[in-house]
Amino acid sequence: MSTRHLFLFGGSPPFNKTLGKKFAQLSLNDHGKIAILFIKRPGWEKYMKKYTEVLEANGVNQFNYIPLNANPTHAEVENLKSCTGMIICGGETELYQRYLVGTIFGEEIILMYQRGVPLAGFSAGALVSPDQCVISPVDNTKNEHLFLKGLGLIENCVVSVHFSKWNEERNLITAKNKINAAVGYGIDDEGSLYFANEHLVENLSEHFYVF
Repeated sequence: MSTRHLFLFGGSPPFNKTLGKKFAQLSLNDHGKIAILFIKRPGWEKYMKKYTEVLEANGVNQFNYIPLNANPTHAEVENLKSCTGMIICGGETELYQRYLVGTIFGEEIILMYQRGVPLAGFSAGALVSPDQCVISPVDNTKNEHLFLKGLGLIENCVVSVHFSKWNEERNLITAKNKINAAVGYGIDDEGSLYFANEHLVENLSEHFYVF
């Protein structure tokens, strides 16, 4: 059985050098092709360089840019299936949850992850990865905690991003207690976590919190 690889980042790209190199190495099957799943917004083309620059420095030079939407085409799904690594970008978390969880995109992501295709989630991409996608009151227009279904790549935990910047300790503990999760991970903007087979094996954060 293939090892499953999950990289969670507390803020925006780029990859840090250590985990960027690890992700690139894991993705270089057949010379590597990375799916970048994102929600279109003005200037997205120029912004993609932030995701790719560290990977390019480590030998990856093929990227499939796949915009998320409510009605993905067959070609978009096939593009995803052809990739050897996956990135879920940051942005509006509720939209990522809507377009990924319980959809054909989400189903394929889960299958690929289970086969050992590494996945990296930045900010919103990190929040949608667990079985519970918990969105902070700071991170939605309703200004209240949202408890939504996630992709289920890791279970029995709550993930919080922008942890120190958004002063998320109280929100994280509240969410952890509400869903009776075993652990809460608070990841700062510069922080990152690497899970192998759903076990935390490496963190790179000056301010990393486990509750």
